[in-house]
Amino acid sequence: MDNIPQATVRRLSLYCRYLEKKEVEGGNFISSRELGDGIGTNAAQVRKDLCFFDRFGTPGRGYPVSFLRRRLLAILGIKDQTWRVAVIGAGKLGCALVGYGGFNRQGFEFVALLDNNPEKFGRVYGALRVEDSARLDEIVTRRRVDIAMLTVPAPAAQGVLDNLTAVGVRAVLNFAPANLDIPAQVAVRNVDLAVELEGLSFFLVGLRSRSDNP
Repeated sequence: MDNIPQATVRRLSLYCRYLEKKEVEGGNFISSRELGDGIGTNAAQVRKDLCFFDRFGTPGRGYPVSFLRRRLLAILGIKDQTWRVAVIGAGKLGCALVGYGGFNRQGFEFVALLDNNPEKFGRVYGALRVEDSARLDEIVTRRRVDIAMLTVPAPAAQGVLDNLTAVGVRAVLNFAPANLDIPAQVAVRNVDLAVELEGLSFFLVGLRSRSDNP
């Protein structure tokens, strides 16, 4: 799986969501063109993405909706599988993530919410109480955490990542705007909300430019 582009992996998730919608609507087959249109890409990209894994389609009919969705869920590791997640940083973002119930339906169970501010200890968000991040090693190990989400300030992110990897966590979703030194055999995905907003700003500038110069 090392040769699969991350952009392809991301699109697999989008394909799954769109296929779920079509399944609810009662669709049996879907073309690569419709699937591409559904997530904002093209038919050629859909076929290229899926060919990394198998030949799913039927000539003249397209892809079987339910079968393809189940296969993609299995490829993504979320079919009949629950991953245990810890959130490090009980700020507004961390607490909002824990409080959102949709992750459970996707196979992700939040098992810990940690912070280093004593004033937050014991507060309840979702089904979790805020616990002392000084006990990170113990809590992560005892609760068998698979994935950690970092919602800490940027200066603290590297230290927390080091502690997590030292106790065996190998998958981290990082919301801190920091360039991290990532150990081998650890997968870190960075979500920089400012960068995403800047991308949208760039898009809006382009729209205004085109409207000002018809």
